[in-house]
Amino acid sequence: MKRHSIVVRLNPADTNNVRVSDRSSQITELRFVDGQRRVGHGIGQMLGQLAHRGMYPPEAAIDLAILAATVTAADTRISRADDAQDSWTREIDLYVPVTEPERWSADDDLIERILQFLTGDIWRVSFRARQKEIDTLIDRPSEPVSPTFDSVSLFSGGLDSFVGAIDLLEAGRNPLFVSHYRDASTKSQETCAARLGKVYGDMGPRRVRANVSFDRNDMADMGTETTTRGRSFIFFALASLAASALEGVTPIFVPENGLISLNVPLDPLRLGAWSTRTTHPFYMTRWQELINNLGLGARLLNPYRFRTKGEMLAECRNEALLREAMDITVSCSSIVKGRWKGLSPRHCGYCVPCLIRRASIHAAFGNDPTRYLIPDLKERALDARQAESADVRSLQMMSRRLAQAPALAEILVHKTGPLSDYSATEIAEYAAVFRRGIAEVGAIVEHVVIETA
Repeated sequence: MKRHSIVVRLNPADTNNVRVSDRSSQITELRFVDGQRRVGHGIGQMLGQLAHRGMYPPEAAIDLAILAATVTAADTRISRADDAQDSWTREIDLYVPVTEPERWSADDDLIERILQFLTGDIWRVSFRARQKEIDTLIDRPSEPVSPTFDSVSLFSGGLDSFVGAIDLLEAGRNPLFVSHYRDASTKSQETCAARLGKVYGDMGPRRVRANVSFDRNDMADMGTETTTRGRSFIFFALASLAASALEGVTPIFVPENGLISLNVPLDPLRLGAWSTRTTHPFYMTRWQELINNLGLGARLLNPYRFRTKGEMLAECRNEALLREAMDITVSCSSIVKGRWKGLSPRHCGYCVPCLIRRASIHAAFGNDPTRYLIPDLKERALDARQAESADVRSLQMMSRRLAQAPALAEILVHKTGPLSDYSATEIAEYAAVFRRGIAEVGAIVEHVVIETA
């Protein structure tokens, strides 16, 4: 096991000694700003696009984005297999310069709690003052133009975010769509935006996107990690960066169905590595607390927290567009699996997100135009020794458990994280959406045969 300490340096003049808590840890320095005050690693990319739209976020929001990018660096470049004693839990210290270190230090416990809940790792964060000559990272015009956006919405290229975009545009809202892109799984953002543009007008002016990533040139002697449990930290930070540049308290819409948001472990193995918490209600509430404490005018909202994915589709405000274009959206946890079989990127059809997608389209519309590696789950028996059967079997078991004892849902919704921030009525709603969501998936996996011999 190896503890890692990542020390963020802004500009080349940031050379002051930073005392790390554990001198035996592997210390890595990460630079964000060059000699021309250009911010790197995707954050400057986002700031430039916002400025082009007349949007200039406060320095606290930029600090938050740099912190989130540093979290991304740690999450994607520190190997769980090589650097965690139990092959999962890493120990990570972050040292970040900010404009108001006292304000940030008051929230270090909150930030550590958010990160530990999200990734399952042990985090420590420490803040220090920026160099005096770099107290601002963007040039603000003396007479800024007021942008007309009334909200911000995450836009991933997935089916839920596509429905969320349609519903907002149909409702007459004027959202700014925020995306983070990286690999083949996010290429659908462009095709989805182009398809929306044919109905609602050019999406270019109403979209911003960034690629926050770190390669070996940025972090020498570091490994790689593919679990990316911390990915929503950068999503929320980029959305907050945009929202804080608008007047008043700006809604940030996070379109995600309730079943995936809760992400209740389907079996004991999913309590750790497989149970992500990217939009869990507890996590979103803690994030809102951080936004408030930093004085950023934003409000995180998931309008579909009490809807199954099938209900989202069935209630979409433009059913014709959704039916026509849903095949271009991406839900799969690993869209490039088909490469091993010489196929173009496509949905596997058997991971949890794919199974929920299949079930939702079946429940809402019947016919599913999506290309899957396994087009028909019932065409043959699935091999119990292969990955193709693991999630199907887990969902079969959960579906049968809830069918026999529906009240179990009221207990199971607390498994992934506490719901103590919510009323008894809301908790009952979470239990109900979990129950309905599992029943939705159960309808397509119930009679799938798994060959055990």
